[in-house]
Amino acid sequence: MTNNDTPRIIIAIDGYSSSGKSSMAKALAASLGYNYVDTGAMYRAVTLYAMRHGMISHDGQPDTGAIVAALPEITIEFRRVADGAQHTFLNGEDVENAIRHLDVSNNVSPVAAIPEVRRDLVKKQQAYGIDKGIVMDGRDIGTTVFPAAELKIFVNASAQTRAQRRVKELIEKGIPASYEEVLANVVHRDHIDETRAESPLRRADDAIDLDNSTMTIDEQNRWLIERYNDCIARLK
Repeated sequence: MTNNDTPRIIIAIDGYSSSGKSSMAKALAASLGYNYVDTGAMYRAVTLYAMRHGMISHDGQPDTGAIVAALPEITIEFRRVADGAQHTFLNGEDVENAIRHLDVSNNVSPVAAIPEVRRDLVKKQQAYGIDKGIVMDGRDIGTTVFPAAELKIFVNASAQTRAQRRVKELIEKGIPASYEEVLANVVHRDHIDETRAESPLRRADDAIDLDNSTMTIDEQNRWLIERYNDCIARLK
């Protein structure tokens, strides 16, 4: 927990899909008393809306025009629910579980690659950071959303490790998942994220690398707190 004399900063955590960004960002925000924003959930919510309204074809091609036209009708909020967890709400509906299903995962990267979608959500994300004291994770936080963030972390792990983690997470939520299917999705999303024209996934020049392939959650959380303390020491 920070004290009143400690400067509030923006912490940007970027990296590949299923690398554990969201879990570490949530834990870090909780320990610092900061707000947390899961930008991946925002893109998943738009994708879920598009799927429900027939804006994605059977072969996975998004109807870009229809999705862009629908953006003013889409509201995304983060709210605390009864158990204290933060859930994603799409137009007032709790969609936290729905957006985590593999069918959404299989469609989110093409939707997130639409320039107008990215620009719309980036504006919303930047508004969250006006007062600082925020931890935000995604693909382009340190490069596009908050290029001046005081602390930037870039997370990676092998595709196999990330797929194993994703399968475990889905099964724990009661969502059926096969390792082979999830691994194929991880590799496919990596390719789309790295090669899209608008805000591709890349490491910011001033980001600190974190390969958490062999780290425990406790080790990872301690590492993050150390990097935060180092950053605050430099600012004081």
